[in-house]
Amino acid sequence: MPEDHPPSVAAVPLPYAFARDHGVALEGGRVVAGPGASVTGLREAQRRAGLNAPLDREDATGFEAVLARLYHSGAREGEVQGVTFDLVDTATDKRGRDLLEDAEEAPVIQLVNQLLRQAVLDGASDLHIEPHEGGLRARMRLDGFLKTVMDRADVPVKRVVSRLKVMAGLDIAETRLPQDGRIPLRLGGRMIDTRVSSLPGNYGERIVLRILDRAAGLMPLDRLGLDAGQIALLERLAATPNGIILATGPTGAGKTTTLYSLLKLADREERNIVTVEDPIEYNLTGISQTQINAEIGMSFAAGLRATLRQDPDVILVGEIRDTETASTAAQAALTGHLVFSSLHANSSVAAVVRLRDLGLENFLIAATLRGVIAQRLLRRLCPDCRRSHAPSSSEAAQFDRAGLPLPTALHDAQGCDACNGTGYAGRLGIFEILEVGEDLREAINHGAGEGALWQQALPPRDRLIGQALRAVSAGQTSLAEALRVVGDGA
Repeated sequence: MPEDHPPSVAAVPLPYAFARDHGVALEGGRVVAGPGASVTGLREAQRRAGLNAPLDREDATGFEAVLARLYHSGAREGEVQGVTFDLVDTATDKRGRDLLEDAEEAPVIQLVNQLLRQAVLDGASDLHIEPHEGGLRARMRLDGFLKTVMDRADVPVKRVVSRLKVMAGLDIAETRLPQDGRIPLRLGGRMIDTRVSSLPGNYGERIVLRILDRAAGLMPLDRLGLDAGQIALLERLAATPNGIILATGPTGAGKTTTLYSLLKLADREERNIVTVEDPIEYNLTGISQTQINAEIGMSFAAGLRATLRQDPDVILVGEIRDTETASTAAQAALTGHLVFSSLHANSSVAAVVRLRDLGLENFLIAATLRGVIAQRLLRRLCPDCRRSHAPSSSEAAQFDRAGLPLPTALHDAQGCDACNGTGYAGRLGIFEILEVGEDLREAINHGAGEGALWQQALPPRDRLIGQALRAVSAGQTSLAEALRVVGDGA
């Protein structure tokens, strides 16, 4: 490159908003032009890259892929130049507007955008904005653990909170009551949806954002962590003509992702599939999806009753959380519908006890329940720094109780630069899948307790603890992590 040309592409990249609006980008010393590339954009790109830089033309899909690679794929805070969040305002602009174009409160807007951008790029599931006596703290939930990313005393707390409430469509004048909303965002063409919850506190309103990455897409069952036998069992359950199939586990365990994967298994041309969700996390082609709205009386139970008048074959109910929803779901299953839903319970057998607690009769549970999936997410050991050791007698006892062979070596977390000192990188799912057969159905119908139901259900090796210990044997996670998540019981 001649010496009188500007610095290299890596040193002076095009701002994201400019690249998007003018249809040009700089990648690897070349100028990439989209179908709508402007003369201004091409001139600026060639000015930065040099007159001798090659020019490649891409169609709309190819150009979006280039933008995704350049501006958010694998990037981290401080490595992305000019990437800004766009507030999706479909009423005025299908493309969305740049939040930093409003200069009046630019410092606050930039701070909010920076926190949101960092949370998305780091793969956080939640972002917490917490006012306290000393100022404002921001924490992200990464792999199930909260990590502080900012704690400053010089931040205008009320203006930051108000900014988030405005973005979420909440009432900024109301600071005494909790509120819920959502912020649809884009990052480099990547659709991000956030659920926003505000809660009054001593030092101001606390804001928690649940981040839903719509671009992540649905994963096939084998990538969720299921083995071949479990996949075959789920395929059989999804093919049943009627009944209830439940996914159980704590918040953030991936129940919705599993249900969506099951829904895709059940999706056939001759079936009418309807969902009632809060929120709609992924858009599923060919499936009617309904968002509940409790403020106007559109609850899970009301939505479920309405879907029954839509001639459905398969119904997805986001969550069974009250007696009315449980009863309506059971009646739907009795009248020939296949119902998928989630339920808060600690294990597959505990789901039966929970349904009893919600007021369902034993005969109704026995007649409608077809299968239960209990799941957890374990942190995956960092492959760069994990350390092996011979199992101790107490560790060996865990495998003996589960009826599993003792591995020759176990692995522990250490911590390195690659995993930010945590010793873990990413998570993997473990699943306990219970198919309700004749013997178990008879036990449920006679009101058997949880202990007696386990005798008819699964051996320890097939329960959550057994699945977790298999991951430990494979070196995917540590025994300490398995026991932290699943516990020491059966």
